[in-house]
Amino acid sequence: MCGIVAYVGRKIAQPLLIEGLKRLEYRGYDSAGIAVIDQTGGLHLRRAVGRISVLESSIGDGQPLPESHIGMAHTRWATHGAPTEANAHPHIDGAGRIALVHNGIIENYSVLKKLLTEKGYTFKSQTDTEVLAVLIGDLYHELQQRNHLPAGASLLQRAVQSALHEVEGTYGIAVICKEEPDTLVVARKGSPLIIGVGKDEYVVASDASAIVEHTTQVIYLNDNEMAVLKPGYFRTCTTDDIEVSPVVSQLENKLDEYELGDYEHYMLKEIFEQPAAIRRCLSGRAEQREGRIVLGGIADHARELAKAHRYILTGQGTAWHAALVGDYLMEDLAKVVTEATYASEFRYRNPIVEEGTVIVAISQSGETADTLAALREGKEKGATGLGVINVVGSTIARETDGGIYLHAGPEIGVASTKAFTCQCAVLTMLALYIGRRRFMGQAQTEELIEGLCAIPDQIEKVLQQSELVKTIAAKFCERENWLFLGRGYHYPIALEGALKLKEISYIHAEGMPAAEMKHGPIALINEGMPVVFVATQGMQYDKVISNIEEVRARGGHIIAVATEGDTQIRRYSDHVVYIPEAHESLQPMLSVVPLQLLAYHAAVIRGCNVDKPRNLAKSVTVE
Repeated sequence: MCGIVAYVGRKIAQPLLIEGLKRLEYRGYDSAGIAVIDQTGGLHLRRAVGRISVLESSIGDGQPLPESHIGMAHTRWATHGAPTEANAHPHIDGAGRIALVHNGIIENYSVLKKLLTEKGYTFKSQTDTEVLAVLIGDLYHELQQRNHLPAGASLLQRAVQSALHEVEGTYGIAVICKEEPDTLVVARKGSPLIIGVGKDEYVVASDASAIVEHTTQVIYLNDNEMAVLKPGYFRTCTTDDIEVSPVVSQLENKLDEYELGDYEHYMLKEIFEQPAAIRRCLSGRAEQREGRIVLGGIADHARELAKAHRYILTGQGTAWHAALVGDYLMEDLAKVVTEATYASEFRYRNPIVEEGTVIVAISQSGETADTLAALREGKEKGATGLGVINVVGSTIARETDGGIYLHAGPEIGVASTKAFTCQCAVLTMLALYIGRRRFMGQAQTEELIEGLCAIPDQIEKVLQQSELVKTIAAKFCERENWLFLGRGYHYPIALEGALKLKEISYIHAEGMPAAEMKHGPIALINEGMPVVFVATQGMQYDKVISNIEEVRARGGHIIAVATEGDTQIRRYSDHVVYIPEAHESLQPMLSVVPLQLLAYHAAVIRGCNVDKPRNLAKSVTVE
C-alpha cells in the first residue's frame, strides 16, 4: 500500500530514487513524487498524477532536479484525498523546509489539523500526511526557539519523535530537512520499512525490491522504532529515544528474481514460475524417500500443535481462499476442527479462543494490516500463532511463535498467483505434519507426499494449454457477468477464479459452491452466460454434472476444468481444459491454474493493465 524509497550517501540520489520507485510501483500508482536537498541546502520537490513515467518525464522536460546526495520518493495508493498533484507525496511543512513521505493512516489527523489551523497554518491537500509534515515542522520551530539540545543532537530527530507521540494510527515515514541536509530520519508503526546498509550509504524502502540492486544487507525496523541516517553513520532507537541494537540480515532474493525477463507481464511470468516455486517450497520439507514432512519452523511446537483442539486459518483476498483450502485439508487429513475466517472480521466480533487453539496467519507480504491484527488478537486471547508467509523478515513472520515460509520468490503482479499455490502446498504439508502425529498411517502419508511432489510437473502440463485457454477467453471476454462453481475442495478455487477475473479484467464474476446455485443465483443465468465449473473426478463428480445440466438447460455456456481422460464431460460442456489426475486434496493446486490463465488472457484481450489493475495495490497495510 504505497511505496517509499529514500537515500542518503555519496551517490547522486535522483536516478536511484526513480529506479526504486519503478520497482515499488506495484504498491500504488495513483501519483508519485520526489524531494531532494541540493548541496547548497535547497529543498526541491516534484510531483505528478499517474504512473512513475509521468513523474520521470516531468523531471526531464526542462525542469531537471539539481544534483543531490539525499532525497526521498513515493508512489501513492490513494486513501485520504483523490489522486491529485496536491495530494501526492512528498508533503512539505508550513515553512517549506521539511519534506515527508508516509505510508499508513493518521487516524486523529482531523483533530491535529484543527489545532494547527488555529495556530495559523494553512493546508494545500486533503491528506492526513500533510498534517503530520506540518506538525513536525511546528515542533521543529519550537525546538529551535528553545535551543537547549546538546551539541550535535538532531533537531529533526527530536521533532519527529515529539510528533509521533501526538499521532494515532499507523505509519512508515521518511523525513528530511534542508537545515540538516545530510540527515534522513525514518520511523515505523504498522507499516513496513527496511534499511539497506551499504558502504557509507543507506537505502530505505517499503520492501526489498527497491534495495536489492544496491545491497543485500538490511535492517528491519520494528514497530515504534526509528533510525537517524547520515553518510557513514546510523543510529536506531525507539520513538522514546531508547537505544536499539540493530540486527543486520541478508536478503533472501536476488535482483534477477525481480526482473520481468522475456515475459510481457509479471502476472504471466509468475503463473509460469509456479512449478519452480512449488519445488522450492517443498524442497527439504516433503521427504519422499523417508515418507515424512519436515517443518523446521514449527518443530519446537510439534507436540503442542498435534494436541491442539482447534485451528483458525485467517487471511484476506486470495490468502483467505488459501485458508479455505486449508480448512478442508486440516479437517480431512489431520482430523482437527478448523475454521477459515476473514482477518478483517475476526478481531471485531470478540472471537472465542479457547485453550488449545492455534491461529495461522496467511499473507504473501507478511504485512497485511487486517491479518496482522487478527494474529495479535488471537495471541492476546491465548492462541499459539503460526505464519504462512512469503517475505522473510516481515512483521507477521516476526510476531508468530513459529511458521513456514513459502519460498515462492518475489511476487510483483498485484493479482496473486504463485503465492496462492505455494500457500496451498504449505497448508497441505501442515495438514500432513499434524495428521501423521494424530491419526494418519504411514502408507497414506507416503502416498500423499508422492502426489504432492508430482504437482510441479503436473502444473507444467497444465501450462502447455495456455493458448487453448486464450481462445476460450477471446470467445467470452466481452460478457460482463460470469459464474464460477465448484464443490468440496474446489469451492475455494471457484472463489479464487472469480476474484482473479474481477481483479484484472474488471468483469463481474461470482464464485460459489455449485449446489448453492439453485438457492437463488440460478436466476442470474441467461442465454450465453459463461459459467465455469471445476468438475474434476472425485467424490462429488456426479453432483457437479447434475449442476452443469441445470445451467445448460437455462442457456448458460459451460467452461469445464476436468480430469484427463474424462470424455463424458465433453457431452455437457462447450469447452474443456484438462488437468492431470491427482488425489482430491491436491487438485486445487492444479485446477486453479487454468482459471489464472483465463483471467490473464481475458484482461490482455480487453486491454487492461494486468500488473497494475485500477484501484488495487499489492500489499494492503492499512485497514
